[in-house]
Amino acid sequence: MDPLNKNGPDFERNKKRILDKSEFIDTNFITTSPDALKFLPSFVNNFFIPNPTDPSFETLDNFKKPCNIDVFFALSHGVHRGVLKSGKGDNRSYFINQLKEKTPNVKFDLYGLDKKQPVWADHYFKVISNAKMGLNLSRGKPIKYYSSDRITQIIGNGLACLIDEKTQYRDFFNDKEMVFYKNLNDLSEKILKIAQDEKLRKSIAEKGKDKYMKYFNSSLVAEFIIKKTLNITSKNKFFWEIRI
Repeated sequence: MDPLNKNGPDFERNKKRILDKSEFIDTNFITTSPDALKFLPSFVNNFFIPNPTDPSFETLDNFKKPCNIDVFFALSHGVHRGVLKSGKGDNRSYFINQLKEKTPNVKFDLYGLDKKQPVWADHYFKVISNAKMGLNLSRGKPIKYYSSDRITQIIGNGLACLIDEKTQYRDFFNDKEMVFYKNLNDLSEKILKIAQDEKLRKSIAEKGKDKYMKYFNSSLVAEFIIKKTLNITSKNKFFWEIRI
């Protein structure tokens, strides 16, 4: 799901997509915490689901090998849009440029910025396969539990995941499994540290992937959707239900 916070892009359009269908559905499954969204209708069930990962898609284990790139990040101006849109800006570009200035001697591999076109499919996996860390930076301001599906591509392929602590993903992962940052300076310092410490980088990436694959995999997310849709009760709660 696209961002649903009012401080993010296309908020009114994305909000309308949910509200227009509310009278015809029983349940919304969204990748943002429902308690962070004030516009959701109360007569509909609203459940958070994580972006699911799948071992048949996330097949890389970057933590098992040396990598030449320190930080990977890619953006586009639309889902699966082949090229950048002329004249269209993105607040993430400004953030990344500042990060590069504050983080010298670090190898960045960046796509969708400075006229370097986005990458997709096999090309995407080829470039990500050589990266130590991946920046999980979504559009708009951070909001509770929201992330694009790039989080699965990063952590699921064995990169150390760099994520803003304001997403509150510490409810699910600890500092040994993800790299949480407070601000630009904090992120820069942590990138420098991890880029120089292979043992730390590999440990965070491996533990992060193992946990995400165990608790946020596509089979469990599908089971959760089926049980909530059909009102099937169960004694065992899903990992994200326990933590919320």
